[in-house]
Amino acid sequence: MIQYATKGQQMKISIDLRSDIPIYLQIVEQIRQQLTSGGLKPGDQLPTVRALASELRINFNTVSRAYRVLDQSGIISTQQGRGTYILETPPPEVVERLQLESLDALSRHYLRQTSRLGFSLEEAIKHLRQQAGKPDTGDQNFS
Repeated sequence: MIQYATKGQQMKISIDLRSDIPIYLQIVEQIRQQLTSGGLKPGDQLPTVRALASELRINFNTVSRAYRVLDQSGIISTQQGRGTYILETPPPEVVERLQLESLDALSRHYLRQTSRLGFSLEEAIKHLRQQAGKPDTGDQNFS
């Protein structure tokens, strides 16, 4: 696990090199999650591609690909000579789409991991329901 945290900002990126999720998608999902949770705010500047790649000790093309995906999604804007910034507050439908995309990615990861451990879909769902019914132990927000 490789972690990166900016100075003066809330952006934190953790890369799991053993994960079956490509590194660039891990970066994309974590930035999306931080935007929807308020960890990153519109106008926040992201590190340069080279700086983030250097800190995470990964190829700069990987970070560049992640930034390209985020740019195409309308989440960030790269301004030549100025840097890369989180765009102004997206409309509610975009925020909802980002949240659902993040939930989809988390769900796929969870199901891949439970399958790898030999659990059936039914067992995984049963366990999730049990966990959702437990008392709040932190940032859980289940009804």
